[in-house]
Amino acid sequence: MFSKSRYGLELPDGSVKGPDIEQIIEKENEVIHFVIDKMKDGFSLDAFKKNYAYFSKDLCDVTEFDFITFLYLFFDDKKMPHMAELIKWGTLQFVTYDLIMDFKKVLKKTLYHELVEQAFEKAPPYLQLYSFMMSTKKWPMVCLTAMEWDNMETIKSFKEYVEVHYPKLKSTTLIGQVNNWPKYRRKVF
Repeated sequence: MFSKSRYGLELPDGSVKGPDIEQIIEKENEVIHFVIDKMKDGFSLDAFKKNYAYFSKDLCDVTEFDFITFLYLFFDDKKMPHMAELIKWGTLQFVTYDLIMDFKKVLKKTLYHELVEQAFEKAPPYLQLYSFMMSTKKWPMVCLTAMEWDNMETIKSFKEYVEVHYPKLKSTTLIGQVNNWPKYRRKVF
């Protein structure tokens, strides 16, 4: 998971810095222990693999592809095909959330608000998840795993965060969209 470019930070000298191996091992062990605890009543290696694969997923990562697809279609529908292509190719190198934050600075306010409102109806809650994750995590461990989402305290914190930062959006709908994450498509490269 942490080998993807979005987990790294390019430094002025051209090198890339990301999570240390110790941090990655700690996160992996946390998920492993969580999965083992979930399986107290009956352990099998196949079930462990399946549960580990499920609970170790980064929800920001798994909601991103369908969000990128939404962005592409949004800008294409607005007769901005170059912006659509920028999204398609730019998100291969840059974090989609960072591009959107730059769009917030340069797009007309009405267009940006329309984008956010339509995303609420037509896309996974990537923007809200990513901004929530960034408010609760410290770099370089910037991920929100399904294991963490399985905790009611995380969901409660997300609900409160959304109600403060996205007051026009219904927090319970967003929570339902996040809970639907296994149905979102993933990038295949």
